[in-house]
Amino acid sequence: MMAQALITEMLTPFWVSVKLASITTLCLLLFATPIAYWLAKPSRRYIVGRIKVVLMGVIAMPLVLPPTAIGFYLLLLMSPTSGLGKWLTEHHISTFIFTFEGLVIGSIIYSLPFYVQPVYAQFLRIPKSVLEMAHLLEPSRLRCFIKVALPQARVGIVLGSLISFAHTIGEFGVVLMIGGSISGETKVISIAIYEQVEALNYDTAHIMSAVLIVMGMIMVTLIASVNRVIQR
Repeated sequence: MMAQALITEMLTPFWVSVKLASITTLCLLLFATPIAYWLAKPSRRYIVGRIKVVLMGVIAMPLVLPPTAIGFYLLLLMSPTSGLGKWLTEHHISTFIFTFEGLVIGSIIYSLPFYVQPVYAQFLRIPKSVLEMAHLLEPSRLRCFIKVALPQARVGIVLGSLISFAHTIGEFGVVLMIGGSISGETKVISIAIYEQVEALNYDTAHIMSAVLIVMGMIMVTLIASVNRVIQR
């Protein structure tokens, strides 16, 4: 019984991490891909071009800010006493603090540059003449995006998805600040390892870390393979 309880204790955080990474990557695929396409498109109006530069800077902020700082401000934003959390509380809607949904929101924000940048770079590689010809043959911008731009950028989309998934699996600071450590709900694998080390259960921490290292090596190999395809 003790062995079964220990296995459950180790597998549950893995499941929460994989579920979080999968949902985060899916959300980025749906919402961040059109953003990357819009950012990569040339702008005729000066003000739109400036807005895109500012937006690129905002999206890239998680690359330079400590995860705990981002998690702290997201915690304040979702707090019942301020920002979005206050509005939700006033409208009798539960806030996202210490919930799986809150983890997803935090992970999307923190993983945004890791997905947008490779997809943005791939959209930039599409020749302008190809897009102009596509617009002549297909007036609908949505169909042109789906039938022409997306297939041209598929390698970048795959690369961005792999990086975002791998990054979310290993995330610690943001998820700790927003989700805490609720078993089966918000306790991801990185937090579980930290708790095992704090409790001096090094054997369990070793097993969890080893599985995470193997997963990381697989993801890095996949990312390197996609990178080679891009460079051809």
